Amino acid sequence: MSMPVENTAVNSLPRTAKSTKVKKKTYLYLFAGWVLLIGIGVAATMLYTQHLRQQITADIAQQTNSQLQVIQQDYQKQVSDLRDSVAADMKTLQGKVDSLNELLAFTKDSANSKTDSSNQLYTQLADVKKKLEELQKNLDVLK
Repeated sequence: MSMPVENTAVNSLPRTAKSTKVKKKTYLYLFAGWVLLIGIGVAATMLYTQHLRQQITADIAQQTNSQLQVIQQDYQKQVSDLRDSVAADMKTLQGKVDSLNELLAFTKDSANSKTDSSNQLYTQLADVKKKLEELQKNLDVLK
């Protein structure tokens, strides 16, 4: 088995010091190039990550603010509705109290010793007074 002549001729050439220096410089340049590319890649990754982090933070802040505004508007609407409801209840209750006072005054004037209907009116007045105080407390809580 004989070897081809070309292979033996290439392998048999003596290496010179100049060719090894050139190869070492080439490897050095390739290594420096790879290090530079890796460094650029790491720096670009860090910058892009920081950019994404800032963008996500800004998006989350915007979403949080919009949700807080919706919650605040809903809360203000509920408080307004409750205020209106309490005010309407207070007017209704005040009307009842006024009519009861008039009725009480009338029965007190027309009552004699035989009738006991004034006690029932006083009981009703006490109930209305309790409800009025309860509504007043609710109104104070709203303020």
